[in-house]
Amino acid sequence: MSCATGTPDWSGVTLETFNQTLLNNPRLCTTCTCPLELEGHIIGIMSYFPSLAGNALLAAIFGLCLLPQLYLGIRHRTWGYLIAMTGGLVLEVVGYIGRIMLRDNMFTDTYFIMQVLPSLVCLTIAPAFLTAAVYLTLSRLVVIYAPDRSRLRPQVYTYIFITCDLVALILQAAGGAMASMADPGAPTQQAGIDTMIAGVAWQVVSLGLFGLLSLEFWLRARAAPLNPAFAELRARRLFQPAFVVAVASAGVVIFVRCVFRCAELSAGFDGPLANDEVTLMVLEGAMIALACILLTVFHPSIAVGPDAWSAASAKEARKRGSPSISDVENSGQELASQTWTSLDGGGRGFRR
Repeated sequence: MSCATGTPDWSGVTLETFNQTLLNNPRLCTTCTCPLELEGHIIGIMSYFPSLAGNALLAAIFGLCLLPQLYLGIRHRTWGYLIAMTGGLVLEVVGYIGRIMLRDNMFTDTYFIMQVLPSLVCLTIAPAFLTAAVYLTLSRLVVIYAPDRSRLRPQVYTYIFITCDLVALILQAAGGAMASMADPGAPTQQAGIDTMIAGVAWQVVSLGLFGLLSLEFWLRARAAPLNPAFAELRARRLFQPAFVVAVASAGVVIFVRCVFRCAELSAGFDGPLANDEVTLMVLEGAMIALACILLTVFHPSIAVGPDAWSAASAKEARKRGSPSISDVENSGQELASQTWTSLDGGGRGFRR
């Protein structure tokens, strides 16, 4: 918004000399009549104008990720992954468009609600959908590697952590709605913030536990005979290590983002983190953008293949009958015997 007299200079203005009517009722303010912040007191919705370039770039990245997710998900029928990724990406796009729209007016209640709803609801709950995609992937990896070396059945990982995701989603959405509808500084607003913090903290704990269980399974699977049904898939470098590392990295950056959100919300809307756009862009925007890019470039239909992805589902594994430990070990012993025979008879090199 341009001012008729040019950009106002607030350098010599103090809280005492500033128009007290506007100070007590910021709803009457415009960017030409009020500063966003004065002597540490935040008059506007936040202390900075959201970056047009930065927010537009992030909205574009999420929008571009959404297109291949829709195409690949529908074409190859990866429905669970499609729903999780689409939900997260749509919310991210809406959230950053909302931040761009906020630039039009930084003071009125209407735009306060428009900012809070996309930023504190859409952007806060979007990663819960993305983590669901990561959770779905682990259950497939368990089947692909060594299902009998897992402490839990493959589908149980999905049930437990999707439920945790749902709890986090409900807490964050409910808290965001409470905070956005309350008057600034009202007890209801603080109650909403606290509820959102609880939701994000629950998500951090869930992701941490998920990471520990994933690491524990990987350590157990390393020393175990692997599922022979997926030996050809594991030999593909696009799957191993590329796909496995991409999914693990996406989980790590989402975890970093959730820790940041906990710290940001703990200080309130007027806190330093909530009013530092550079930190937001790095620890929120860049982290989630990186996760979405990884989960799109290494889409299961590309890195795993639609047939293998379907075959690795818990439902399909039950239909086929997952190999037992003895089956896998016998298969490994048979392969070793055949290899040794070829070495003894033909002198050819050892191949795994």
